[in-house]
Amino acid sequence: MSEVAKIFSAELEGINAKIIEVEVDVSAGLHSFSIVGLADKALSEAKERVNSALKNIGVKPPNRENRRITVNLAPADIKKTGSQYDLAIALGYLLATGQIKKFNSADKIFIGELSLNGDLRPVFGSLNIAEMAKKLGFHTLFLPEENAKEAGLTSGLNIIPISDLKELIEIIEERKEKSPVSFSFFPAENFSFVSIAEVKGQENAKRALSIAAAGAHNILMSGPPGSGKSMLAQALVSILPPLEFEEAIESTKIYSVAGQNKENIIRSRPFRSPHHTASSVSIIGGGQTPKPGEISLAHRGILFLDEIPEFHRDVLEALRQPLENGKIFVSRARGVLEFPAKFMLVAAMNPCPCGFWNDPEKECRCTANEIFRYQKKISGPLLDRIDIQITVPRAKTEELMEKKIFENEKKQAQEIKERVALARGKQKDRFKKLNLKILVNSELSSHECDDIISLNEDCQNFLKKTLEKSLISARGYYRTLKVARTIADLESSENVLLPHLAEAFRYRLKD
Repeated sequence: MSEVAKIFSAELEGINAKIIEVEVDVSAGLHSFSIVGLADKALSEAKERVNSALKNIGVKPPNRENRRITVNLAPADIKKTGSQYDLAIALGYLLATGQIKKFNSADKIFIGELSLNGDLRPVFGSLNIAEMAKKLGFHTLFLPEENAKEAGLTSGLNIIPISDLKELIEIIEERKEKSPVSFSFFPAENFSFVSIAEVKGQENAKRALSIAAAGAHNILMSGPPGSGKSMLAQALVSILPPLEFEEAIESTKIYSVAGQNKENIIRSRPFRSPHHTASSVSIIGGGQTPKPGEISLAHRGILFLDEIPEFHRDVLEALRQPLENGKIFVSRARGVLEFPAKFMLVAAMNPCPCGFWNDPEKECRCTANEIFRYQKKISGPLLDRIDIQITVPRAKTEELMEKKIFENEKKQAQEIKERVALARGKQKDRFKKLNLKILVNSELSSHECDDIISLNEDCQNFLKKTLEKSLISARGYYRTLKVARTIADLESSENVLLPHLAEAFRYRLKD
C-alpha cells in the first residue's frame, strides 16, 4: 500500500524564500492528477511536464496509472508560482508509488523545472533559496547545473548540481556519487562606457562626482543640452570601488529573483538608466507576481534618471521612501513585500524647457511661467533628499579643442579612484569600530551623525550664521553634515573642519 510522500521545495516572496512541503498521495480510483494549494497556471501545468519527463526516462508516468494522484503544496494559504516545483513533484510521485527506494528527505530541498525529456532547466532565486535552506538547518540543495554557480556562494550547505531527472534518481539510490560544489567570489572592475579621464574640463563637476562616489551621496546635475551631464553620470561608475562580497550577494539575490541574472554572480556595481516613459511598476517594482524594479536592480550601484522632470510625477514621488531608508515596500491585498533599494540617485535636468535659461551665450526662449512650471516638476521633498546639487555649464571651446595627453588624464582618473576607495575604507573601519552595520556616510542616521561628527567652535559659529540666513530643513541639515564628513574623509582628515563644511553647504544652497 502506498503512503504520502513528502518532499521539500521553496517559494519566493520578494527576495526572500519560504519552505514549501510538496505532499504526494496516490490512491485507488479512476486516473486523475490534481495539484492543490494555491498553484498558479505555470505550476498547474507541471503535471504535463512531469508526465512526459518520467515517460522519457523510462519510468512509469502518472497518466499510465489508473489511480488518483493528489499533490498538495503546503502551507496552503501561500500562493505558489513558477516551475521550480517540477522536480519535487516528480520525486514525490516516484516515492509514493514505490518506483524508487525510500531516502531521508527531511534535510534536503529540491528545485528545478523539467523539460519534456527529463532534463533540468534553471529557475529563479537559487541563491535566495540556498541562503534560506542554510538558515533553517537543511543539509543539501539539489538544483539545475546552471544555478549551481550562483547558489554555490552559500557556505555551509551542500549544493548538488543535477543535469536531468535520471541522474537525480541514480544519486538518491546511491548508484552514482556527485560531490557538492562551491564557488569563490572575485570582484570585477565596474563596467563603464566612459572613463572620467575622457571628460574634458568640468573640474567642479568631477570634484562633486568624487564626493558623491566616496559617500554614496545623491547628486543632481543641471545644465544646458550638450554640457556633458549624461557623460559625467556614466563616468561616475568608473571611479566607484568594486563590489564587496556582502554587496555582491545582495545584488545577486535581487537580479536572480527578477530573472535578470545572466552572469550567475553580480561582480560589478549596477548602473540602471530607465527611460522617462517607464511605468511606475517597472521602476518601483510590483506587478501581478511582484518583482524588483529598477530602483532595486540599482541596489549598491547607480540609478541614473536623465531629464528627471520628464518622469511621471507618481514615479518621482515614490522615490522618496527608498531615498530615505534604502527600502521599498510593495503593498498587495495578501501582504506587503520589501525590496532593498540602497542606490545612488544620479539625476540630470535642463534649467528650463529649452535648456538655455541663464546661459551666457544663447538666449532662453521660455517664459517665466514655463520655467517655473518646469522646475516645479521636481517637488521640494524630493530635492531635499538630494545631497549634492550642481550646475554643469557648457564646456568652453578651447577646452574641447585642447589636445591633452591621455596618459596624464588616465593617471588623474586613477588618483581620483584611489582617493574614493581610501575614503570608503576609512568609513568602513570607522563604522566597524562603532559596531554600525552600514557601509557609507550617506547611510548614517541623525543620531549617528550627532555621535560621530564633532564640530569645533569655528564650524559651529559658521553653522549658526548659515542656518539663520537659509531655510534649510532638519533633513537637509543632516545630509549636509554627511557630505562634509565625506569631504573630510577624502582629505584624510579625522575631523570635519570649516572648509569641508563650507563646501558641503555650497552643494545645497542655491544662489
